[in-house]
Amino acid sequence: MEVQGKIKMIGETATFGSNGFRKRELVVTTEEQYPQHIMIEFVQDKTDLLNSYQVGQNVKVSINLRGREWVNPQGETKYFNSVQGWRIENADQSVSKDMPPMPPADTFEPASNLNEDDHDDLPF
Repeated sequence: MEVQGKIKMIGETATFGSNGFRKRELVVTTEEQYPQHIMIEFVQDKTDLLNSYQVGQNVKVSINLRGREWVNPQGETKYFNSVQGWRIENADQSVSKDMPPMPPADTFEPASNLNEDDHDDLPF
């Protein structure tokens, strides 16, 4: 799945526990009739993906939805969801760098040898 919008906030990388689990939060505001502020977590080595992005940039973030079950000390079962990012790209770069630019339409000459009476064998 993907979320597209403008970066509202990029958090600092936080480290948890003795094994050094890393997490960094990103908030993207969607651009629709009712904008949503979506918090996306990047974990472990994916936290570094956010280093080259800034607040205000338009981005497209590839995400996975994660769900967990937890039983509290009173024996009640609780459920939690998270949105986890695994790729981010600049949405303002709509044209791939590998693709050559399209020539303007006026560089093509119109065909002058058309005969309307000729029939072709195309089925449409």
